[in-house]
Amino acid sequence: MENKVKKNIEHRAESMGMTDRILQVVVPTETEIEIRKGTRKEVERRVFPGYILVKMIMDEDSWYVVRNTPGVTGFVGMGNKPTPLRQEEVDKIMKRIESDEPRIKVSFQPGEHVRIMSGPFAEFSGVVDEIYPDKGKAKVLVSFFNRETPVEVDFLQLERDV
Repeated sequence: MENKVKKNIEHRAESMGMTDRILQVVVPTETEIEIRKGTRKEVERRVFPGYILVKMIMDEDSWYVVRNTPGVTGFVGMGNKPTPLRQEEVDKIMKRIESDEPRIKVSFQPGEHVRIMSGPFAEFSGVVDEIYPDKGKAKVLVSFFNRETPVEVDFLQLERDV
């Protein structure tokens, strides 16, 4: 829906001659690596679901165009006028969505019981001790001969133990 509203705003700005005042329309998204059933998938996730950022020169005409675009339901702020974001907030959001490195979605928590599915420790069960999302790995405490031994394994090798 956000992409549809973005296209509507851009199309209305163009058809009503407002491209000099409505400068940029952005749907904040980021790439996330999700691990499901042992495979890595890159997924495009919306950072703020339901929100669109519009960079515009605020006056009655440009405000009218955005406000009356199909799909636009409300604005951030009090009363009738939207509240502009501070520049540092915009910079922070833009840095996050323009990042080249996808974030890894971690589905395990420290203290959770897991089973190692492949590699030299296949079929062993253990408890997640630490998570390293930047590496895509976790430290799992596996019991060998009644001693807890830390083993570093890839997220792909892990499965929740039931």
